[in-house]
Parts: sequence; C-alpha cells; structure tokens
Amino acid sequence: MSRAVWYLQRLRTMNGREILWRTTRLRHRLSTRQLTWESAERALFGREQPDRARLLRDFREAAGRPVLLDRARAARLAADHPAEVAAVIAAAEQILAGKVRYFGYPHASIGAEVDWHLDPLSGTRWPRVDSDRIDHRTATGDPKWIWELNRLQHLPWLAQAWLFTGEDRFADKAFEHLDSWIEQNPPGIGIAWRGAFECGIRAISVAVAVQGLRDAPGLTPDRFARIVTLLGESARRCWADRSLFSSANNHLIGELAGLVTVAVLLPELPSAARWERDALALLTTHAERQILPDGAGAEQAVGYQLFTAELLALVYALLALRGTPPPALATVLDRSSRYLSLLVGAADPNPRYGDDDGGFALRLGPEQVRTVREHLGIAAAVTPTPAARRASTQTITAAWLRAALGTNPVGGEDHPPTAESPAPQPAPDADAVHTDCPDSAYAADGGVVVLRAGGRRLLMDVGPLGFLSIAAHGHADALAVTLAVDGRDLIGDPGTPSYYGHPGWRTACRSTRAHATVCVDGLDQSVIGGPFLWTAHAAMRVRAVDPEGGIVDAEHYGYRRLADPVVHRRWLIAPPQARAVVVVDLLAGKRTHTAQVSWPLPPALDARAGNCGHTVSRDGVEVLALSYAATVDLAPNQLRGEEDTALGWWSELLESREPSWLIGAQACGTGPFAVATVLTPLTAEVSPARDLRIDLADTEIRVRWTDGGIDRALSVDITRDGAVELSSLVR
Repeated sequence: MSRAVWYLQRLRTMNGREILWRTTRLRHRLSTRQLTWESAERALFGREQPDRARLLRDFREAAGRPVLLDRARAARLAADHPAEVAAVIAAAEQILAGKVRYFGYPHASIGAEVDWHLDPLSGTRWPRVDSDRIDHRTATGDPKWIWELNRLQHLPWLAQAWLFTGEDRFADKAFEHLDSWIEQNPPGIGIAWRGAFECGIRAISVAVAVQGLRDAPGLTPDRFARIVTLLGESARRCWADRSLFSSANNHLIGELAGLVTVAVLLPELPSAARWERDALALLTTHAERQILPDGAGAEQAVGYQLFTAELLALVYALLALRGTPPPALATVLDRSSRYLSLLVGAADPNPRYGDDDGGFALRLGPEQVRTVREHLGIAAAVTPTPAARRASTQTITAAWLRAALGTNPVGGEDHPPTAESPAPQPAPDADAVHTDCPDSAYAADGGVVVLRAGGRRLLMDVGPLGFLSIAAHGHADALAVTLAVDGRDLIGDPGTPSYYGHPGWRTACRSTRAHATVCVDGLDQSVIGGPFLWTAHAAMRVRAVDPEGGIVDAEHYGYRRLADPVVHRRWLIAPPQARAVVVVDLLAGKRTHTAQVSWPLPPALDARAGNCGHTVSRDGVEVLALSYAATVDLAPNQLRGEEDTALGWWSELLESREPSWLIGAQACGTGPFAVATVLTPLTAEVSPARDLRIDLADTEIRVRWTDGGIDRALSVDITRDGAVELSSLVR
C-alpha cells in the first residue's frame, strides 16, 4: 500500500478535532526538531544546571524515590529462585557475546560495537535523519526488529546479572551500550525516536536498569547526567507527542507509564511533579477505558491486554513502594486479573484472539512470550487478587515485585509489611474478588462467552472488532468459536505471524477465513484499510446468552455491505451434560452466496476428511470428530500450509509460523440457508455424529443425528432470541 493511500484511509477514521490536533502537533514538532543533547539538557534543567555529583549521590541513596532492583532483594532471589536467576544471567551472557533474538527471527549478532541503526538480519541500515521523515510503513526492513533492539530491554538483564554476581563486566556492558546509544541517537534522529511510544518503553527499561546499577563503579556523575538527559527528553516527548483520539490505545498507556516512571524515579527533575500529576490523571482515565468494566481488554487482543495491564502494574508498584498507591489503578488491575483468570481457569490453554506481538512492559526475565498465567503471577504480586493467584505461574518479574512489595507467592504466606516493602493496597471493591471464578460466564463488555463442562472450555467471540475507530489490533473473527479439552486446544486461533516482515501473512491472519467462523463470498466481515487499520467494522448483536445452560445466540452485520445484504446469525449449543457441541449458522440473504465454515487446528493435530465431516487425531489417536450438514449444497474442504493465500498456518511467535490444518465445509445456495456443525470430542466411550441432517422452515431450524445408536435432535426457534429446544440432545 502506498503512503498516500494509507494516509487517505487513515484520515477517514478521524474527526475534525483530531485532524486539528494532529496539525497543531506537527507544527510543534517541526519547531523543536533541531535539538542536541546539550540543548536538551538546558531545556530540561533551565539556566541553572544541576550539581552532577549531588544528582548521582541522591540517586544512589534512593532519596525520595522507590526502588525495585537492589542488592538485598537480589540476594534473596538468588537463594529462593536459583533456576530463574541462572536463566537471567545466561541471557546477560548472550548480550555480552553480542547476540540477540527478537520474535521468531533467528539469533543476530550485533557485535561488540553496536550500530543501533543496523538490522543485521536483513542488512537494512535505517537512516540517521529526522525521525519524522522515516516512513516505517513502506520501508524495506522490518521496523519491529530495530525498535526492539532500541528499546534497550536487555539492560535490566545486565543490571540483574551484576546484582546477582557482583561481576562488573555486566554493568560495564550496560554503560557501554548506553554511551553508544546516546552518541548515535541525538534527540529526534533515527528510527528509535519514531513515536513517543518507543520513547516510553525505552525509558522504563533504562530507568529501572540504571537504578539497579546505581552503586556500580562505572556510573560516574557525567555519565549519569547524560542518562538523565536521555530520560528527561524521552519523558518530554512522551507527553508532547502522546497518542490521542483514534490512536489512544496501548501506545498511550506505554507513553504515560514511561513518563510516570521517569518522574517517580527522578523526582529532582524540574518537571517531575507536573509530569507525574498530569500523566497519572490521564493514565487513570484511559486505564478505565482500555480495561472494560467486566475486565476484558478493549483492544480485543489478549496479548495487548497483558501488555497494558503490566504497564499499569509497574506504575502502581512504583507508587505503592513510595507509599502513595493509586486505588483507581488497583481496581482496574483487579478486574483485569479476574477476567483473565476466568479465561484460563484451572488448566485451560492460553486464549489467543486478536493481535499479539509478544511485547513486554519491563523485561526482567528472558522468556520470549508472556503467557496469561505468567502475567497473573505478576498481577498477583502487585494487587491481592485471589483468582489471579490461583491461576498463576511464577516468573522472575513476579519474584522481584513480591520481594519489593512484600506480597506472597502462590500458596505461601504474606511477608509482613515493612517500611521498605509496604503492603499493597486492595482495590476498593476487594470483597467482590474473594469469590471463586465461575466455570462459565459472559463478559458482556468485552463480548466473550466462556462455557465449561468437565474438561471442556468453549470461547465464543460476540464482541466488537476492536478499540476506537481504527480497531488496530482486532481480527475479523466475529462469532468465532474455539474449543479446548483437558487443557489442550482442539479448535483454536492461528495467531499473529507477522506485522511488517510479511505483509501477506499479516493480511491472512486477520481475515475471517482464517478463523473459526463463517466467511461469506470469500470476503472479510470487516474491511481492512491497512496493517493496523480497519475502515468498516462488523456490527454485532447479542440476542441471548445462557452460560449455565450452554446456549449463545448472536449475529453480526458485516455482510450487509454486499449488493444482496447478508446477516450471519450463529447459535452455539453446548449444554454441560452433553458431550457434543452443536454450532448452527443461519445466512439470511435473498440471492446465491457461498458460506465457508472454518475450523483452525493447532499444528500438533492431523485431519482426515470423511463423508460430510472430518476426523482429527493427535499422535495417531482420534480426539475430535466434526460432522457437517446444510440446507443447500455442501462439501467438506481442508487446506494446510498454502503459500499463495497464506492460509493453513499457525504462529506462536511474531514473524514465525508452521503449517496447520484449516478444515471445514463450504455451502452454496440461495439464501436464507443454514449450516450445522457437530463437534464431538472423542473418547473410547463417545462416538462421532452420524447421519447429520438439518431442515430450515420459516420459523424453525431442526438438527438431527445419531451417535452410539442413539437418536439426537434439537430445534431453534428463529423468531425468539435464544429459543433452543434440546429435545433428545441430552439424555
């Protein structure tokens, strides 16, 4: 997509106020672009430059500021978590060897003398020009890789390795990298300054790491002054260039969290008090918007909910350590944790809907991705949410936060609060969080239905496409249904294989065809306007949800834009007592249409087509049967690892993928018509559905089949919301 086309599409998502604001901001950026480090320092401190020796002394003494990484806690962690500490030290050793790895890309050598503008994997050297002149959307290299390098999230590994071992080589390398980064990246020059979001995430890494290194011999007053100027200029840009209006998603949270972190850890900065006040107020407002009342993330992407919540958790933790915990953030974090705990339950796999780039708010551990359970361990270390503790697993990040805040590990006793580690404050509605998470529930704000029975978890998406007018990280997966049994996915979401590196992968992974829903006439439910832009959103209507009875009835209107408008209505019918799951799709149109019903399988599963169905196996053992029927012509189909369409792939890491089966059936006929799918998790005692039949009348859909010699039937009253007669489905 050309730059002009992208800007035109983007402009259409803005209202008049946003256009005026962006124009004003552009004029401001043009007037302040000719900064040097010297002028940035003068702008930061004014005419009276600080006493550098005193500045460093106060920082080393932690005067008037909280501390996360320190020697005493490092010693405690080394004794209590030797394996996790060893992993951090190993990651730091890799940095000393000049090796990094980001996303699904292979390891890269950055050498002893780092060129912060070079991507050694692609050979792309990003220009050392004003960052506003760099169009990362049409560049030949992948900006995600170079941004990841320039976020400096490896510095906390080096700081921890120094604290754990006392070996100065780790601290010296951290300072060497900071020196060269500052030298090669004057304010506003290069890809690293492209956007306030990168400034915010980088500022968090630098501020926390340098505080961990505050006693290192290599931290001289002059070096520290340069680092303070870097952090101050980054903080200034976080506010001046903050993401507002249609861009106010997780980027704004990252910018504000970076600004608060700098202000709290460097309170001697002249603007620190104002920065903290203004940023915290705006952060609280947007935290409420981005973590919905039911705890779901507004961006409709689990990965970005984890990222956003961990940014909020970091801010909360720093302020709690200082003795001023913000109750409003505790409330937001609490409801996010309860929602995520609902999704994973006691043993369910990670939910995977929406985009996920594997981003970290603060990268203390070497893990490549953050799972929901690992995130809940971090959340439980910050706010006392029992549901999060029960569903969590532990990381070195959680261990640092527990050591600092005095919170307890899973199954352990709380450390008594001390002046150094005050007890975190509970949310104002803390009484509500001490109840167990229900097995099945409906998160109405986020639009996610969770149905559980025994070892089975079903998720159904009945929510909006995404957040704000651009819905940047949403996928066209309205009414998608995923299925996990005994802690393993059977029907899943194929994930996010690429952002910039492979545009074709990016388009396919967001498409309707790739998800467990229905694609009409080969078109997406919503209209893509760019890699992080949707120009038309499929509107959703939830007719009825009965979590206890296992019934969902919802429809979307994304295909009303067709010459012959089509409404897709779906019933998910999964009573707790029934082994089989029935999905009924009604396509309401007047002309001839095709409807592709898709079911994506994880790579570990194999599929075999049969008579109007598929049998799915794992390691040669049959685990799932799918049977299809329609009121028009229907044929099962399957594909795997297609290069031309980029369909039939599964991604665990950004910029990586592996072949996987995308199975289903295509129905074709004159609307209205209906399609039924019966999904049966198989055991030695459970048989697949046979002789599946479906009939459509003016007011009713009837579905019949047999399994194990027993006749099954159900009927759906089209005229009444959620009206399903189970008949002999359950006996």
